[in-house]
Amino acid sequence: MVQAAWRWADSQGTIIPGTKIGDRFAQLGTGSAIGFPVATLFGEHQIHIGENTMIGRHCTLAVGYSADDHHERPGLVIGDRCVIGARCSFTTHESIVIGDDVWFGQDILVSDSGHGYQDPTLPIGVQLAPHEPVRIGSGSWIGHGAVILPGTTIGRNVVVAAGSVVRGNIEDHAVVGGVPARVMRQYKPGAGWVSVKDPQDVRPEHRQRWDIPAAPGSKKRVAAADVADDPADLP
Repeated sequence: MVQAAWRWADSQGTIIPGTKIGDRFAQLGTGSAIGFPVATLFGEHQIHIGENTMIGRHCTLAVGYSADDHHERPGLVIGDRCVIGARCSFTTHESIVIGDDVWFGQDILVSDSGHGYQDPTLPIGVQLAPHEPVRIGSGSWIGHGAVILPGTTIGRNVVVAAGSVVRGNIEDHAVVGGVPARVMRQYKPGAGWVSVKDPQDVRPEHRQRWDIPAAPGSKKRVAAADVADDPADLP
């Protein structure tokens, strides 16, 4: 009976387009869903989610400092075909923009604001730091437990290793890891994925073909992603 009740609650609580909660979003694309239960949800009118994006259970999607923040700017933007694991947290005060086909593991924090500590007479919790936009490029993979700090820009097709703490600018086609995260490998056309520590350590590239999944009812053009001579031409 408990399992049956949970399955019913899950089916009724999942946020999809056309539901009462789903309609509060600035955009919730065709085929997208947010798992039940949600940990924290406010600022939906500033959240744009593309098509075929799956967001796991117990996630936080928050724009502003409270549900009473009524700014109309697009605070949190998540692209098409993203996968976001359970218990991920996106706390937006200015801008977080995530491209298409970005996959997140579980327990990941992405935030565009933190706290200062310069005043020794005040609790750190009340020393709010400036808002610094975050960008994550299309095709990237963010590993389990990673933290993406304010002001970070991650390029396209970047791997962020599990448990990493990332801040700053990460170029396209890189593998980063550590605390703080540093570039471990970088793609070099004609060579492969070259180790920064040992340039003789090269992992060859392996080209594949991918049929981009279409959301049922979508009006967007869908085509196979052919192998390109230049990785920048890949979707």
